[in-house]
Amino acid sequence: MLLAIDVGNTNSKFAMIDGDRIVAQWRLRTETKRTADEYAAWVTQLMQLEGFTPKSVKGVILASVVPAVTPHLRRLCEHYFAAKPLVVGDPDCDLGIKVLIDRPAEAGADRLVGVIAGHTKYGGPLITIDFGSATTFDLADKDGNFIGGVFAPGVELTIEAFYLMTARLPRIRVEKPARVIGKNTVANMQSGIFWGYVGLIESLIKRIKTEYGEPMKVIATGGLANVFKDEIGLFDHIEPDLMSLGLMEIWRRNRS
Repeated sequence: MLLAIDVGNTNSKFAMIDGDRIVAQWRLRTETKRTADEYAAWVTQLMQLEGFTPKSVKGVILASVVPAVTPHLRRLCEHYFAAKPLVVGDPDCDLGIKVLIDRPAEAGADRLVGVIAGHTKYGGPLITIDFGSATTFDLADKDGNFIGGVFAPGVELTIEAFYLMTARLPRIRVEKPARVIGKNTVANMQSGIFWGYVGLIESLIKRIKTEYGEPMKVIATGGLANVFKDEIGLFDHIEPDLMSLGLMEIWRRNRS
């Protein structure tokens, strides 16, 4: 059984993978001060509820965009699962793609894992859109090589900025408003957030495709992908388990 760990800026996902099937998944808020022992107390209890034990884990792969968390997770793997993790970004981890940008070392592990997953399942060229702390657009060519992308502030980050940087605006949920023209403060905010991001996403997809000059598949992931899918209509696929699928593929490439 493979344990795939994906550490994002907001949440971390732990997935148990049997062959090519994801058989269990758990999420935890990312905290830089959480120790290996705290991770172990949490994840082993959840594993037991699903019928697994630490000995069920035969290998671990880790992708992290939060460097301070990585040492704690390395210790978790080595001490509690008796497994040295394969870490995306380490010299001994072969991604099987070229990183064709100005400074390859700057490419985040999550971005590379996402395009590998997208290309493996759907082919290329493609755009993967991840609705996370940032809304990221990452591109792969027809051979699966990473060729760049676009960053925009995440939807939740924008909502939080609304709340923190103003005296009277409340926190709101992301949802489609009944009308574009709002009749109260919350409706005004929901319209600006929802339709503003619809416009941002549509515009960037179209501009990326025009600049690239070839047809491109569009794969969306993240909890908010389903919120926007009907209004945008430009997503070819929504893949909620994109990161876990990418980690599974990288593991396979390094064990072939």
